[in-house]
Amino acid sequence: MIVTPRFRHFAGVDWSGAVGERQKGIRVALCAIGHAAPVLVRPDHVWSRAEVLAWIMHDLPPDTLVGLDLGTALPFFDRGAYFPEWTQSPADARALWALVDRICADDPHLSATSFVDHPDASRHFRRHGGRAGDLFPPGRGRWRLAEHAQAALGLNPVSNLNLVGAAQVGKSSLTGMRMLHRLSGTVSIWPFDHDPGHGNLLLEIYTTLAAREAGVPAGRSKLRDTAALNEALAALGSAPVCEKGWIDDHSSDALLSAAWLRVAALRSELWHPPALTPEVARIEGWTFGAP
Repeated sequence: MIVTPRFRHFAGVDWSGAVGERQKGIRVALCAIGHAAPVLVRPDHVWSRAEVLAWIMHDLPPDTLVGLDLGTALPFFDRGAYFPEWTQSPADARALWALVDRICADDPHLSATSFVDHPDASRHFRRHGGRAGDLFPPGRGRWRLAEHAQAALGLNPVSNLNLVGAAQVGKSSLTGMRMLHRLSGTVSIWPFDHDPGHGNLLLEIYTTLAAREAGVPAGRSKLRDTAALNEALAALGSAPVCEKGWIDDHSSDALLSAAWLRVAALRSELWHPPALTPEVARIEGWTFGAP
């Protein structure tokens, strides 16, 4: 019997939450089933968030698994709410996406400045200039269950409520939620939606996890030369990219993530982590690849 693979294409999206229309930090890579090297989509183009949204909605190849390097939700179960003490705190992730998008309706380019500065929401964020909200706890901040699973692997996740520092993903997560709100009901988003078994599927990834599984040593997860990138790709069964010399880490993250998804998608246990109950899936989501 011939078994048809669930996915035929794999995309890695390195996202950005920075202010402005076009972001050099946004890179998109794609590979097909098999062993061919991943390639950058529109390699000489400086993407906007709106263009990535349009590409996902209209230009994805059939049966593509798309990994987005952003947090698809915020911590909830540690405090019983995304935003304790705020009466508008949503009940689940889709309501969270809608709230962020509604408050940021006048923010251009899918940015999330209005949400970050909102008098109730800002109490929960660590912002630039030493402005930690009174409900942002000391230390590393609040984690989702998925972040705890990442830490169990020896990784160093950062709270999605932290908006400060090179490793922060808070701004990317909030801007990404605006995109997810627009995609909801149009493209299946794991684990909030059950995989229909056909068509395109989006999910959250952590590029450091992909790098670790490709054999990149801890502390060197940002690859900035093609020799190191090709060594990591080879560990994932991928042919090398043709370019030589320096490569920006956003491009290497996207390329490596696409190649990693191609092999990780075949591992049944990654789709069924023990802590991912239906309630967790609906409220906090998950990082694909976390145990």
